[in-house]
Order: sequence, then C-alpha cells, then structure tokens
Amino acid sequence: MRTTKMSVLLQRRMTLFMKAALFVCFVQVFLGATLAQPAADEVTALPGLSGPLSSKQYSGYLQASGTIKLHYWFVESQGNPVDDPVLLWLNGGPSCSSIMGYLTELGPYWVNSDGKTLSANDFSWTKVASVIFLESPAGVGYSYAGSPDYTTNDDKTAENNLLALLDFFKKFPNLVKNDFYISGESYAGIYIPTLAVKIMEQKANINFKGFAIGNGALDIHLLVETSYQYAYYHGIIGDRLWKQLQLSCCKDGSCQYIGSTNPACVDAQKEAQYFLKHIGLNPYDVTGDCKGSYSSEMNSFSMLNFLGSWKSTSGPPGLHSAFLPCIDTTQGDAYMNIPEVRTALHIPSSLTLKWTSCNPALAANYTNQYTSMHSQFTTLLPNYRALIYNGDADDVCNFLGDQKFAASLNQTELGERRPWMYEGQVAGFVKEYKQLTFMTVKNAGHMVPMNTPGPALQMITNFLKAQPQ
Repeated sequence: MRTTKMSVLLQRRMTLFMKAALFVCFVQVFLGATLAQPAADEVTALPGLSGPLSSKQYSGYLQASGTIKLHYWFVESQGNPVDDPVLLWLNGGPSCSSIMGYLTELGPYWVNSDGKTLSANDFSWTKVASVIFLESPAGVGYSYAGSPDYTTNDDKTAENNLLALLDFFKKFPNLVKNDFYISGESYAGIYIPTLAVKIMEQKANINFKGFAIGNGALDIHLLVETSYQYAYYHGIIGDRLWKQLQLSCCKDGSCQYIGSTNPACVDAQKEAQYFLKHIGLNPYDVTGDCKGSYSSEMNSFSMLNFLGSWKSTSGPPGLHSAFLPCIDTTQGDAYMNIPEVRTALHIPSSLTLKWTSCNPALAANYTNQYTSMHSQFTTLLPNYRALIYNGDADDVCNFLGDQKFAASLNQTELGERRPWMYEGQVAGFVKEYKQLTFMTVKNAGHMVPMNTPGPALQMITNFLKAQPQ
C-alpha cells in the first residue's frame, strides 16, 4: 500500500515537473521570438500620424557587400504576424525608392498633400502580409555605398539585395520559417527575377515561395514594339505616323525598333517620341492628368530613359530624351526630409544627403545588363509561382508587352482568358497558367496599388493564398 502511495506521489511530482519544464520552454520560445527582433530598429511613432501605429514597424540598415548599407523599413502584418507571409517590395527606376511604395501605394499609411501628415490606408498589403520596403540599390533614398567610386548594375544589385535579405533574417530569425515572396513594379521586373535566381542557386535559408511583378520591364523589345501599338490604338498617334512606323520598322509581321539601321525607322521613332514627350500626356497613366507640380530632380528622369539605355548606338536617339514623368512626388520628398521623420526611422545624423523619390544621377550611371527576363522565368517557374499584373492605362510598361512575354514562356494553360471581379464589377482580365498568372487591372496606370487599391489588395491576397483570381 505504501509503495502504491509513493508511486502515485512520484507520478504527480513528475507531472508537475513536466508542466513546469514545458512552461519554461514556452517562455523561452516566446522571449526568443520577441528578443530576436532588433529593439534598436523599432519605430515607436511616426511624425504626422495621429494615434498609435497599426502594427509594429522597424527601420534601419542591412549589410550588403563591402561598405554598402541598404535602408529598410519593415512593417509587421496587421493580421497574424507570427504566421503571415513576409513580402519584399521593390520599386523600380532603376534608382527609385521603395518607400514610394510605402507612402503612396501599399503601405499602412499614405502621405497627405501637405507633405507633413499621414492617413491610414485601408487597403494596405500589410493587412495580409508583413512587408519589407528596401531602398535599393545603394544611392537610392537613404541607402549608401560608402565609396566615392561606387557603380552598379543588374547583377550587383541582385547580389546586394540577397545579402541584405540574409542580414534581415539575421535580425528577424523568428521569420525564417514564414513563406517569403518578392514583389514590386516597373524596373523591379529586372530586380525581382535576378534576385529570385540568386536565392534559388545559392540555396539561401529563405522560405521562398514566389514573386509578383506589376507593370514590369520584362522584355525591352516587346515593350518598345507594343508601346507604339498601344499609343496608336488608344488614339495617341495618328494613321500617318503609325503607317510610317509599320512600313519602315516592320516586315512580315515582325518589327525591329531597337537598333534599327533604317533611317526611315529611326526618323519615325524620333517623331513618335518627340510627340509623346511634348504633348503633355502622362505616359504612366494615359487616362489621367499630367501633374503640374513635381520635384525638379524628376524633370529629367523617365522610364523611357532606361528603355533607351538598352539600345545600340544606331538606335533611335529619341529614346534617350528627358521626359516629364507627370508624377507628383513632392509630398513624399517633403515628408522623408523632415528631421523628426529621419530620427524616427533611425537615419544617422552624419548622413547629410537629401532624400528624393528617384535619383537621376544614379540612373544615368546604372548599367542595364538584360534585355529580357525570359531565361530567368524559365529557370524559376518549375519551382516557384509567379504573378504578372499590369494596369491597362500604362503605356511605358504596357500590358500588351507583358502579355506577349507571359505567352512566350510556353506554360501549360489552365483556361481561357476571362474577366476577374471586384465588388461585383469587372476589375480586369486574367489568364492562368500552371505556375504563372497574368492579369490586367482596369483603370490603373503604372502604379496599380495607388490607382486601384481595393482590387490590388484582393489580387495580392489571392496570390499569396494560392487562390484563383
């Protein structure tokens, strides 16, 4: 009897011991996850915002190669940050800041017209994911190289972005397990696939699942060819010029605009580019207004500059022309240069540079290495899911060019092209392949989340959850 009582007592003590041990383990895991986050980088408040932050935010620097430091701004998901996916957002340019994406597109707050205050974005992508806004390459925004002879190109940018990502997950080891996606727009059509290939080839300790590219620079030849086609069928250029382009640049249904040696083709493109430049049309949103107020630094900057930088010396010089971007960036520029904002984001006082949305000087010295992302997509699609989406009012990285690019990948089709819906209305059209989805977004320009935030949030939510659009 005594033996039985001792056995029961011992069993109870063992049970209590096990519960205590489990509790200690739970506390250690909880504290580990909490303490893993870099306290020095936490953003506790934002100037111009009335009320507390909607979720935790962090801002600081990530180590890339050598002396290069890339500035990041990380926003935890407003849903379930422990399990929700982590999304890297990259704006394009090359040389434009991803913080434009935060302040005017998909961040939790939009900067107001006064350049001093913020308003909540009810359609922020942080509703469904934790988002990293990375200022890349060095020389963009508050990122810096630390070397006076710094130059960069597509491959160097991809390598530095990977190093910065690895450093991010060192700062946030609790997020290594989370699904990870890369997203962005415009020249991020180059940044994203080149980075994704490096993640795959180097077998980085990142739970990489896929990528989404909006109005991407995916194939320069297709974009230039369809840009003229888009302009003609939207009533921007007339019959005479369109026929001249067709007769002098095209043969048997195939057109050569980039690197053409036919003087008539070069002249026709010069005329088309001069026309597009001087009529005051907004090429990023042909249905929208050309904003009369813009940063003086942006006056000589254009997506068309990078299109032209890929051409051979015999190509149309009109593609090199400065182009009024028709995008008002003054509010974001003003907000990011407020001293209290710099302090809140932990920008060192020793860094005296002025923040601008885009850096034309960096763009002018940036080396474009790729004319197409076909090879990268072919490498990636067997292993990762991809979304290509285009606002249908953008002529710069237009939907026709990216639609042709998607079709050229020869992926298994899952159905016919069809409309997709948002709140009972047609929001665009979708073509689904086995590992790839191509979508147009109605009434959106180059910056889809800015023009149509509701449909954009629905689109990215469905993509992250691998649900039909």
